[in-house]
Amino acid sequence: MKQFLLTVAGVFAGLVLFFVGVPFLLIAMLASSARPTPPPATTVLQLDLRQAMSDQDSQSPLAAFGGRSNSVMGIIQALKRAEADSRVKAMLIRLPEGGLEPAAADELRLAIKSFRAAGKPVFAHSQGLYPSGISTATYMVGAAADQLWMQPASSLQSTGIASEDVFLKRLFDKYGVQADFQQRYEYKNAVNPLLYSDYTDAHRESELAWMGSVYGSTLDLAAADRRLQPASLRATLEAGPYSAEDAKARGLIDKVGQLHDAETEILARAGKGAELLDINDYRRRGSGSGRAARGKAAIAVITAEGEIVTGKSDNRALNQQSGVFSDDVAQAFYDAIKDDEVKAIVFRISSPGGSDTASEQILAAVRAARAAKKPVVVSMGTYAASGGYWIASQADEIIAQPTTLTGSIGVFGGKIVVGDALARYGVDMRGLSVGGEFAGAYANRQPFTAAQRTAISAWMDRIYEGFVARVAEGRKLSPERVREIAKGRVWTGAQAKELGLVDKIGGFYLATAEAKRLGGLQGTVRLKLLPVKKSPFEVLERVMGVSADGVRVLAAAGWVLGDPRAKGLMDELAHARLPANGGMVLAPTPLP
Repeated sequence: MKQFLLTVAGVFAGLVLFFVGVPFLLIAMLASSARPTPPPATTVLQLDLRQAMSDQDSQSPLAAFGGRSNSVMGIIQALKRAEADSRVKAMLIRLPEGGLEPAAADELRLAIKSFRAAGKPVFAHSQGLYPSGISTATYMVGAAADQLWMQPASSLQSTGIASEDVFLKRLFDKYGVQADFQQRYEYKNAVNPLLYSDYTDAHRESELAWMGSVYGSTLDLAAADRRLQPASLRATLEAGPYSAEDAKARGLIDKVGQLHDAETEILARAGKGAELLDINDYRRRGSGSGRAARGKAAIAVITAEGEIVTGKSDNRALNQQSGVFSDDVAQAFYDAIKDDEVKAIVFRISSPGGSDTASEQILAAVRAARAAKKPVVVSMGTYAASGGYWIASQADEIIAQPTTLTGSIGVFGGKIVVGDALARYGVDMRGLSVGGEFAGAYANRQPFTAAQRTAISAWMDRIYEGFVARVAEGRKLSPERVREIAKGRVWTGAQAKELGLVDKIGGFYLATAEAKRLGGLQGTVRLKLLPVKKSPFEVLERVMGVSADGVRVLAAAGWVLGDPRAKGLMDELAHARLPANGGMVLAPTPLP
């Protein structure tokens, strides 16, 4: 009887999912394709930076159904379009209470200043700024606005940068766990918390160096925007924390007031009938009169965010997590090579690294593009380290933000050994293998044997020397010089420029300008996003084994059954404006 009831409940749940969940999903898909309504005639954009923010828009076709989300690239593209949109008069920014990623903050600051240069005022409002993450980067973004507001009685506690690491060595020793890893070399410290009980000298040196560089850069830029001397701003902030009222008295902010007060003032500044519009809604409502003319020449924009892995994203079609899939990124380069409209490529990277073989596959595609006389300019986001630098190393130019974390030219590998630890609790791990001794090298029951460790050491040396050789060739440095500055050490963009690992300091639109110059382009140039993002219908075709046309037929069934939402959406779909060939115009004006 119990099994019967469970079976009935399962069938009922399946029917509910099919008749309620699937139609809802299909209607949502249609909504995402429907004709957007234009922004209000007098618009004030609202940018809420309190939400989680990625560097790039998700490549998952289902991401739009997961609620609102911000991406740095999406924001700066929207603001670039808004500069030329006569309906957009101003912007209000909601600042987070913690720290933004420094390189993301750098990119946003440049976009804010460009928006202001178009004669459109910007207010930033904070409900408090606390020492979580790198809060000086958040303060820097606020300082780029025309007016920086804080809520009454809130607190400004941005007094520096601090980090904390958990070291597990003593715990491992206590319970018989062994971390059996090798590093190339002493600055490749990702596994140090597993190997030691405190910072090594190299670990401490590297961490303090990039933290100091980031701190100095954010303070210098904030001081410039606040028209203060960097030393004066540093001394004032470090003497904190302050209440909002004290911060205003010391010139750190402009006004103390509630969010409603800031909204009222910016709407009045914008003009009669002004309305607030979330920047993500502005993006969804289409470019309207701000869309650029479609010229023949184009710059391909190839994006890569997350861990670098082999394979295709199609194999994880419903996974909305970011990742750099080597097959997809490499194919995007080969598509750009075959596209006669594409004259140059901007490669946007925000990755802490990953597989060396996946990185090499992508780098080979970069080399192929250059061999086809299509210049490649790298634009670095929050990270372009380890494998992220590998795939960038042989571009024509590399452009990074001053606080981008890059370099980390090195490698590590190993395993966690838990055999002895489990044995203490009566759990015995045993193993069998056939073939050579290395067949069981990565078993977790015992450490590497001497022969296995020697083989792994030789393998890591080959990877490291290969990495060094690629950097030396791409950056026109001697291998000896690369080894001096490599050793797994992380550098900021500002430090990397001094070392020759980066060519220029700047953001995405500087990279597009350099690509335009290297491609010999004049006038209006389109930015063409690759790889082309699949539609939700195509994803369901792959996952469920039904045709995209069949999915549309199922959606149309809602119209037949009289669902007024489905009918309206089907009517809109009939007139929807869809981008030709999957291309996207990302810049509304001729690139500089």
